[in-house]
Amino acid sequence: MCGGIEITMKIISKSPNEPDSLSLMNELSNELETITGNSGKGSFNLDDVCVARSLFVVAYDENEEPVGCGAIRPISKNIAEVKRMYAKTKGLGVGTEILHHLEIQAQKLGYSALWLETRLINKQAVLFYEKNGYHRIPNYGKYINNFEAVCFEKNII
Repeated sequence: MCGGIEITMKIISKSPNEPDSLSLMNELSNELETITGNSGKGSFNLDDVCVARSLFVVAYDENEEPVGCGAIRPISKNIAEVKRMYAKTKGLGVGTEILHHLEIQAQKLGYSALWLETRLINKQAVLFYEKNGYHRIPNYGKYINNFEAVCFEKNII
C-alpha cells in the first residue's frame, strides 16, 4: 500500500521483443527524451538481456495491463547492470516492486552487486535509487568522463 492506494501486480520474465516490452520501452524513451534530452536508446541493446544471467521483466496490474518494466544484464561475474527501469505511474510503488524483484533475481543468478546509470538532471530517478539503498560510485564504462551521468551501486548479498 502506498499513499492509501493498493496496487496488485505480477512481475513476469518476458522477451524484450514482445509487444508489451517494446511499448513500455518506447514510453520510457519518450519520457527520458523529455526529461534529459536523450532517449537512452543508445545505452541499451535488446540482445544484452537475451544472454545468460540476464533478465527482462514486465509488471502487470490486476487488469493485466502492463504498468512497468526493468532488466538486468551482466557486466562481470559478480556485477549486473540495471537497465530500462520504468513505471507508467509514479508514486504507486511499481518501480520499487520491479527493482526489488530484479535484486532478488540477480541474487539467484549469482550476482553480488547491481550497478546502474542515470542522468543527474533526472532528479526523480536519482532520489528513487538513493531511497532504495543505492549509493553513488565513480562513473564506469561508457559513462566515464560523462559529467551528465551519475552511477550507483547496491550490494545485494
